[in-house]
Amino acid sequence: MSNLHTLYSDFGQSAWLDFIGRDVVNSGQLQRLIELGVRGVTSNPTIFDKAIGGSDAYDEDLARLLAQGADTFTIYDELSRSDVAEAADLLRPLYDASGGGDGFVSIEVSPDLADDTEGTLAEARRLWQALNRPNIMIKVPATAAGIPAIRQLISEGTNVNATLMFSLADYENVAFAYIEGLEARAQAGAAVDTIASVASFFVSRIDGVVDKQLAALGNESLLGTIAIANAKLAYRRFQQVFAGPRWQALAEQGARVQRPLWASTSTKNPTYNDVLYVETLIGPHTVNTLPLKTLEATLDHGQLARTIDQDVEQAQARLEALTELGIDFDLITADLQTAGVQSFAKSFHSLLDTISQRCQAITPKD
Repeated sequence: MSNLHTLYSDFGQSAWLDFIGRDVVNSGQLQRLIELGVRGVTSNPTIFDKAIGGSDAYDEDLARLLAQGADTFTIYDELSRSDVAEAADLLRPLYDASGGGDGFVSIEVSPDLADDTEGTLAEARRLWQALNRPNIMIKVPATAAGIPAIRQLISEGTNVNATLMFSLADYENVAFAYIEGLEARAQAGAAVDTIASVASFFVSRIDGVVDKQLAALGNESLLGTIAIANAKLAYRRFQQVFAGPRWQALAEQGARVQRPLWASTSTKNPTYNDVLYVETLIGPHTVNTLPLKTLEATLDHGQLARTIDQDVEQAQARLEALTELGIDFDLITADLQTAGVQSFAKSFHSLLDTISQRCQAITPKD
């Protein structure tokens, strides 16, 4: 039994792969990873940019779509949906065996819509209907415009991966949007037991920013600790939100908790443990979505123990210490969300440029 199997069987955490690409699917690599314990897949524009730009596996489809007169966005849309659909089909047996608890593949609405509620809703509905699989999740950012879209999509029965959360305020907004969406659905007489959602809480990017400010102040004791502390506090809030009579009324109708998902869990600082953001965030009803390198490291030498709800008071004290040092953590997390939206938008347009360049490369010259 692999470490990924143990993560799930002993600690209630699902490991998802934070990558998708035709080579990974067609080579049998994804199937092998599923056999090793991977229980889901996430994607984003950066991932698709790397996948399409770094492989000739898409050339045949590119040529076909070009011959049909498809524009760049249409080409991207078909290629990405095709990859997601194939991955979802590979994971469908796991989805069925887990009673709809795992086996999901996420696809993101265009980052250009992050501040457009109605645009997000239209795009999410289009993707959900086009993919037409119960084990798809639509990724929607936890922006001011994204939160009402999340609530509405849940009420319509769409699985949602709420993404780009950095603060406890982000987390609360997403968690209550999920609950309100379920309540609206229940009040309309619709079933709530078929809906799944995760709340993607970003981790390592926080240390990337906070560590620089700590270093500038000469504080070494908090280096590499704040992102983990923040996630532990988010998990504590998860335990509080998904308890009590309000949630119990939905749970009695079969509703599932919205699992916290730890995102951005590769270790960016080479002086830190390469599985730092895996080993410190293990606990029930959670997901950790891992880039391939981090996933392989976890399989190889990850030390597994329940850690997510350990030393929570110390985590709180570390966040309070930032305030005492004059570091505005609320500003940092708000800026990180804004930067995350901009980064994904940049990657999305880079992806469209990559597709255009690949199309030019395979177009016969006169």
